[in-house]
Amino acid sequence: MLRSLYSGISGMKGFQTNLDVVGNNIANVNTSGYKKSRITFQDMMNQQIKSSNDPTAATGGTNASQVGLGSKIGSIDNVHTQGNRQNTDRTLDLALEGDGMFIVAESPTGNTDLNSAAIGFTRAGNFYLDGENRLVNSSGLFLLDTAGDAITVPEGATNLSINSQGLVSYNTEDGGLEEAGTIGLAKFSNPDGLIKNGNSTYRNTPNAGLLGEGISVPGENGTATVVSGALEMSNVDLSEEFTNMIIAQRGFQANTRIITTSDQILEELVNLKR
Repeated sequence: MLRSLYSGISGMKGFQTNLDVVGNNIANVNTSGYKKSRITFQDMMNQQIKSSNDPTAATGGTNASQVGLGSKIGSIDNVHTQGNRQNTDRTLDLALEGDGMFIVAESPTGNTDLNSAAIGFTRAGNFYLDGENRLVNSSGLFLLDTAGDAITVPEGATNLSINSQGLVSYNTEDGGLEEAGTIGLAKFSNPDGLIKNGNSTYRNTPNAGLLGEGISVPGENGTATVVSGALEMSNVDLSEEFTNMIIAQRGFQANTRIITTSDQILEELVNLKR
């Protein structure tokens, strides 16, 4: 069979996945803290028709002749660029300005092992107080402080505030100022190495390169500062995604043309006997 048939099939499969990636980006254009994905391609192995020859005293060298056998997916990356900031004027809406991620956990205490499957990392900063006045995200995961514990605000506290270093403060009933804890952040040398968990969280892997001793104070060790009363929006650019969608669509159509043209050639070959 013609090699072009298989090349066309490989191209169609690749552009189908490309459309899947673009579609997911567009679906999450309004997801707080979402980081867009991109896809890259590589050529597959080539079939060598003629080998190369070294130059000699009598003749010059010749190059090898190769025919490609299609394309394959090289990678699907997460692009961790800063998203735009949206002001909400809500104290517990937190945006990060710089590198790093909030740390959330299933357990309220003793979360010092950031490699645990019960630990997640997120840029989505919409947090709430649960029934026991602990800071949690929309999935009920606890926001951790620098000691790996949930941040708890005593009952009756008023005027809750969070500064740029992640310090959570409140006023007591007698008007005094107290501290509930400092929000902890994690920074990675290779955030692309994190694995998406869903629910806007990531899971740590050895390839992510967790920096420092694990949990850092905001603004230290190169981590981001905290902005209270704002959310980091998705970094998806709709104009870019629509352009990528057109490219993927045309690429898919072009590969279908390869298959139909190859089919016509095969049909002519079959009809030679008639």
